[in-house]
Amino acid sequence: MSRPQSRSSRTAARVCPLCEATCGLTLSLEGEGHTARVTGARGDRADVFSAGFICPKGASFAELDNDPDRLTGPLVRGDVSGWDAAFAVVERELRPLIAEHGPDAVGVVLGNPNVHTMAGGLYPGQLVRALGTRNLYTASTLDQMPKHVSSGLLLGDPHAIPVPDLDRTEYLLLLGANPLDSNGSMCTAPDFPGRLRALRRRGGRLTVVDPRRTRTAKLADRHVAIRPGTDALLLAALAHTLLAEDLADPGPHLAGLLHGLDELPLQLAEFTPEAVAPHCDVPADGIRTLAHELATAPSAAVYTRLGGSTVEFGTLTNWLTDVLNALTGNLDTPGGAMFPLAATARAPRPAAPGKGFALGRWRSRVSGHPEAKNELPLAALAEEIETPGPGRIRALITVAANPVLSAPDGRRLERALEGLDLMISVDPYLNETSRHAHVLLPPPRPAQSPHFDFSLNSLAVRNQVRYTRAAVPLEPGRPGESEILARLVLIAGGHGTAVPPEAVDTTVIERTLAAAVADPHSPVSGRDPAVLAAQLTGNDGPERRLDLMLRLGPYGDGFGADPDGLRLARLLEHPHGIDLGPLAPRLPEVLRTTTGMIELCPAPIAADLPRLRHALRTVPEEALVLVGRRHLRSNNSWMHNLPALRGGTNRCTLQVHPADAARLGLAEGASARVRGDGGEVTVPVDITDAVRPGVVSLPHGWGHDRPGTRLATAATDPGVNVNQLLDGSRLDPLSGTAVLNGFPVRITPVSADDAQEAVPAAAAPS
Repeated sequence: MSRPQSRSSRTAARVCPLCEATCGLTLSLEGEGHTARVTGARGDRADVFSAGFICPKGASFAELDNDPDRLTGPLVRGDVSGWDAAFAVVERELRPLIAEHGPDAVGVVLGNPNVHTMAGGLYPGQLVRALGTRNLYTASTLDQMPKHVSSGLLLGDPHAIPVPDLDRTEYLLLLGANPLDSNGSMCTAPDFPGRLRALRRRGGRLTVVDPRRTRTAKLADRHVAIRPGTDALLLAALAHTLLAEDLADPGPHLAGLLHGLDELPLQLAEFTPEAVAPHCDVPADGIRTLAHELATAPSAAVYTRLGGSTVEFGTLTNWLTDVLNALTGNLDTPGGAMFPLAATARAPRPAAPGKGFALGRWRSRVSGHPEAKNELPLAALAEEIETPGPGRIRALITVAANPVLSAPDGRRLERALEGLDLMISVDPYLNETSRHAHVLLPPPRPAQSPHFDFSLNSLAVRNQVRYTRAAVPLEPGRPGESEILARLVLIAGGHGTAVPPEAVDTTVIERTLAAAVADPHSPVSGRDPAVLAAQLTGNDGPERRLDLMLRLGPYGDGFGADPDGLRLARLLEHPHGIDLGPLAPRLPEVLRTTTGMIELCPAPIAADLPRLRHALRTVPEEALVLVGRRHLRSNNSWMHNLPALRGGTNRCTLQVHPADAARLGLAEGASARVRGDGGEVTVPVDITDAVRPGVVSLPHGWGHDRPGTRLATAATDPGVNVNQLLDGSRLDPLSGTAVLNGFPVRITPVSADDAQEAVPAAAAPS
């Protein structure tokens, strides 16, 4: 018999905010009111999407929520304390700076955690618009921007991301991804490992292309240990083979939608398997075998992630991924690569040509990098702060971002940050980046925040919708993350601190409804927006905005037009979520190109292909090549301060193949010095045949040895920052994404006498 809960013990449903899998959790809580504490977390078996699956990150939710290093109040340089005083400092400093130097004197950096919070999905875009700045930098140019650019050029919409239909595919070709450790990325799938095992149980095949024998590669039917950075060459050879051997069959559903199909054979003529093989280190016969398997599988999907994006041909790799999905007829078909339809997405419209997608509408001031999706390369931030002249960034606002560790050449960026006139950070920790802030505004702990996945539901392998309210109320006077960001929006727009933060939500609702009633395709076309606004429900502005998006979305009630449709009240009746069904074909409705077709050979891609042809004619370097790696108990630099997630395989070591270790004189557990374009690091050696010869591997997100931080656990075993090996000059030219994988390094052993030498850290802030 189960023990009854005490009055102070209870459970609460919660969607995990710690990675892209978005698993449902059941939190155990002790205490009442704002003093309640999360004491544990387990998988929610009733969750409509994750069905009880949980990973070590989700299981550590209580430790994260109770981390004693989390900030509970604002930090402001000078003799200032309290939330109102902190916002007064922001208003006093920010608006005069914009008035004197213009809006581009303010830069904004948005980190990866923004897609994991409800507030992060609602307010940062409004903040950028209120500032009027073109200096926007996000984690996308360290991660996924090549996929956005590829989709923008192919489909006309950078947010139209096809994901593998994992639950129905019969063949999955996976490149540069390790979902058994990452839980998936740009493909939201709770229990990704279980889904891959189910693929094999039903007779399907899994092929993994990766220079490391990852946990995912060990599960696969075939592991192709490719030379890092050559994925685009391999994919080009696969596409060439399909076309040259008459294996391409787009199928009737794509037959009238492919523009540029006749141009592809000419563009890819040089990429024969024989020409590509010595560069990829994949035999020509093996390349042909992969092409035949793709062409003959009942259904198939090609899926590329970080290892194919953060390389010098990142956009071409992602473009070729979906070219292959189209050529085999697997784009937008069950079991292939399909387009999710989130509950808060725009309701489907009749297919028609759109505005298309443009790159380089403006360029960065110093090096002239083209914008992509309104963003500039994060690798260029330091030079935009350091370089004198009109338009120099003098103030910076960071939201859940730690570019000192995540971007190339963190030491240079640290020096640049110290030269800012004003820096404002929204972050729960005093970390390697936020320690430079003049004003640090910490959001509350996760249990005190509601959760809805705006972005990740648009990448989910099954359509569903879930919303969880805060499990623990805020302390009196403590602003939530939404209020913090809304107040910054008001200050940035010149409205000051006197206007209530709810005004931001009211303005968005009014504008959205005005556009909806004017849209002939909207379910509320021609209706009175004031009457509609009065029907919205919710405890606060963010909930009213969620109610609005659900009602106007593809499954919405249309403010009464469909009584069985979605709205906030109905979602609240289902704390474990509502299943909206498997992915369904959406072409041509998703297309926004000017032709209304899939552009197989867009001009920017054709202009970049000569660079790939040049690589084909270049002798591969003999230097060692470095790649990153993911750990199941880690997500970038977020979670290194949690004791439960330290140890085991989650260690910052340099993986080296035994043959390379013998040649270089490296010993297991001894230190090696790794040198790159931007600097050097000293790191323990881990000799393993999990990496192929000629390749070494260091994990991302480490280097917690800066002074002035408040990360006690992370500092006990800080590791080294792999991105310090880069100077920021290596970028994918189309997307501006930093080359974090597949770059050459030089490695030498470190003697016992100087093994403790450390590279000098930047000075602590004043």
